[in-house]
Amino acid sequence: QVQLVESGGGLVQAGGSLRLSCTASGSIFSINAMGWKRQVLGKQRELVAVITDGGITNYADSVKGRFAISRDSAKNTVYLQMNSLKPEDSAVYYCYATFRSRGPSWGQGTQVTVSS
Repeated sequence: QVQLVESGGGLVQAGGSLRLSCTASGSIFSINAMGWKRQVLGKQRELVAVITDGGITNYADSVKGRFAISRDSAKNTVYLQMNSLKPEDSAVYYCYATFRSRGPSWGQGTQVTVSS
């Protein structure tokens, strides 16, 4: 089993920045990618950014150039640096991990609110 613990959400004004962190514990050797998805009430969860164990990244078009995903393997932690935040970035952000042989694991979610 893998446990994911997120931190770093909060309230920020439009144009501001936040950094989310997600630390994995447990059977981390089996992780092949980690990333962030976000969800607004009543809508489907959508990909924000993902980084593979090989360091390949992928971003939603809506956040390209503003968000950056990175990882610290020594700390088993993935970060999402969010700059130039917009009100439409407001959502619950979920950290997730994917595996080669089973379904994904999810964090508890952290609220990001961007005021206009």
